[in-house]
Parts: sequence; structure tokens; C-alpha cells
Amino acid sequence: MTVTELQIAADHPAFVGHFPNMPIVPGVVLLDEALHAIARLTGRRLDQCTLCAVKFKNIVRPGQPLTLQFERMRANDIRFDIHSLGQMIANGTVTLTEATESCGDG
Repeated sequence: MTVTELQIAADHPAFVGHFPNMPIVPGVVLLDEALHAIARLTGRRLDQCTLCAVKFKNIVRPGQPLTLQFERMRANDIRFDIHSLGQMIANGTVTLTEATESCGDG
């Protein structure tokens, strides 16, 4: 299992308008950070990492600490979990592909 910290700056531009007076990390920003970390730590290009399934369990506030854990389940499938402050934030599956493949093709 690989474990790494994710960093989303408290002044990230996505917080503007998401949501006024109660900002939360948009899911797309959270997944972008997770995919970049998985690509880097597996030695893959970002276009070789395809999200196949994701479930969001809790919200994340600006500056909240995040931990990404992931492990290979089969040759090309990675299961990941994102935790913060003792809570599951999101989990899902990434398939490592060749640039021309998509979920279920490999």
C-alpha cells in the first residue's frame, strides 16, 4: 500500500463561489490531486490513469489535511481511499491504461 499526503491550498481559486461563507473542496479538485499523485507515484503519465469509479463520503474544508492511500488490486487496477481527520472522504478505482485504452478495455 502506498500512502501520501495531498495538499490543496486554502487559497485555491476553486473556493471562490464554492460556496460563499462555507467553502468546500470541489470533488473535481480532490480527484485531480489524487490522480496526479497516483500517476507520479506509479511512474505513469496522467493520460494513462483513468477513473473508473468514485464515491464521495464527506466534504473537505479549505486547508484540511488529506491522506491518499492506494494499492494495486490487479495488474492495472488501483483502489484508492482519501481520508481526513479520521474520516473517509472518498474512495474509488483507477485503471492504469495505455493512452488509447479506457475502463474495461485493458
